[in-house]
Amino acid sequence: MNELDTLVTSAQALFAQSASPADLENAKAQFLGKSGRITELMKGMAALSVEEKKSRGAVINVAKQAIEAALNARRQALADAELETQLKAEALDVTLPGRSRMSGGLHPVSLTLERIEAIFGSMGFDVAQGPEIETDWFNFTALNTPQDHPARSMHDTFYVEGGSTDAPNLLRTHTSPMQIRHAVQHVKRHQSLLDAGQRMPEIRVIAPGRTYRVDSDATHSPMFHQCEGLWVGENVSFKDLKVVFTDFYRTFFETDDLVLRFRPSFFPFTEPSAEVDIQFASGPLAGRWLEVAGSGEVHPNVIRNMGLDPERYIGFAFGMGTDRLTMLRYGVSDLRLFFDGDIRFLSQFQ
Repeated sequence: MNELDTLVTSAQALFAQSASPADLENAKAQFLGKSGRITELMKGMAALSVEEKKSRGAVINVAKQAIEAALNARRQALADAELETQLKAEALDVTLPGRSRMSGGLHPVSLTLERIEAIFGSMGFDVAQGPEIETDWFNFTALNTPQDHPARSMHDTFYVEGGSTDAPNLLRTHTSPMQIRHAVQHVKRHQSLLDAGQRMPEIRVIAPGRTYRVDSDATHSPMFHQCEGLWVGENVSFKDLKVVFTDFYRTFFETDDLVLRFRPSFFPFTEPSAEVDIQFASGPLAGRWLEVAGSGEVHPNVIRNMGLDPERYIGFAFGMGTDRLTMLRYGVSDLRLFFDGDIRFLSQFQ
């Protein structure tokens, strides 16, 4: 074995011992670097004749090509080994089933709102939507609650920019402003009938939506949902209110074993006014009276603010907390669970 064969064998052996790309590059430098053994051999041909250079250069090139081939082979081997290690570390078991995404669904409060709208819709009630940023007029004054009225202290309020000092804008504290907004539009549409002394179609509407008050505990939230209802006509009495409520709550809770109680109360926009309680005959809440709504005959001043004659038109209004109805329907004890966004809780309603 001549000198060049020994050099190639040494290079192959050293490359094979290189355990990493860095080790391999250090080994390469010993043979193919600027001061490597092949480079030194090439420099040593300077003193040779032309014929000797040709023959000597040819055999050196053969040795150089053999060393480069061994170098590239070891580089590929190290790359393959690294890829194999990575594949083992990140291995996927393709025999396992894929992870499917859970189907989404409506929030429990949204389910309640849809149920309320469907039940009242079957009774001929329209659904009205209105702004959540209200004027002082619609939220209070038009509902027979002037600025000096003590009932305003019950509505801790979020005021917002806009309006004036005497009549600021605010986040609505109830959906009752829709009583006025919807009734005024209804009267405008049928003004020609009123001017002619003819009967105007009845106002029958519910107004579900978000409302805001400064309150937060297990049964109250600064933002909560409410559903206001209004029925105004020429001969709408408290008896109609009782019939509507009885039918609604028995349908909503899917039971006839349910009793309603109307307790005298006070609301500035109704007179007389009543709190509505229900009592179940069976189940975990059997025998307990539970407050579920406020109601009453619409106050004459509110009828006037609608643009109607209170001597001719009369009706009732009510407001119910839809979050509370959701808690009762599904047996939820803490209102805050509805707003925590915990998928473990919300997925139970899908």
